[in-house]
Amino acid sequence: MSTIKKHNTAILGAAFLMATSAVGPGFLTQTATFTESLLASFGFVILISIIMDIGVQLNVWRVVAVSKKRAQEIANLVFPGVGYLLSFLIVAGGLAFNIGNIGGAGLGMESVFNISPITGALISGVIAVAIFLGRETGPIMDRFAQLMGFILIILIIYVVFKSDPPLAEAATKTIMPDKIDAVAIVTLVGGTVGGYITFSGAHRLLEAGVSGEENLDSVTRSWSQVF
Repeated sequence: MSTIKKHNTAILGAAFLMATSAVGPGFLTQTATFTESLLASFGFVILISIIMDIGVQLNVWRVVAVSKKRAQEIANLVFPGVGYLLSFLIVAGGLAFNIGNIGGAGLGMESVFNISPITGALISGVIAVAIFLGRETGPIMDRFAQLMGFILIILIIYVVFKSDPPLAEAATKTIMPDKIDAVAIVTLVGGTVGGYITFSGAHRLLEAGVSGEENLDSVTRSWSQVF
């Protein structure tokens, strides 16, 4: 595979890796809960969280790419020792989140294939381990993230049309909500740019060699593909 093709695959893979990392069981539970309590006004929460996500994610990706350093290394340069704390928090949070992710995968396998959630979780875990056992983990993960990302987008579009939401009301309440819930905004932002999600795509680009000022346009393009 040529260098250009590898870079393009990594760029698209990083975008989908970040996007799919944000849509887990916890995030879906949060959105369902807030949709029930806020109804169409939840659109305002989504709008504000997207704006905040753009600022956070784009800034982090560009800083990581230009510095050619991982987030914990940058943190240690800013204040010695903070990088180790950051690493610990991300690992601890990632462990908790991914227990939920594996559980969610098990429930999904149960819904699709009518097998027990435990069996589904085991199968999902084996697939995840198999991806990282490959000789070229990066390209395999990129392709898998793209495939799962496309499937996820198709399923989201299907649910949108199947649930038949009040689109006109949602559009109106997104601009003029009946209620502004700060807790919902903070929760949604934390679910989309919290923990390892913020750094997953940027670190993947570092591993693929897509970094430095000369690749800044590619990094920005990769991130913007999520939107």
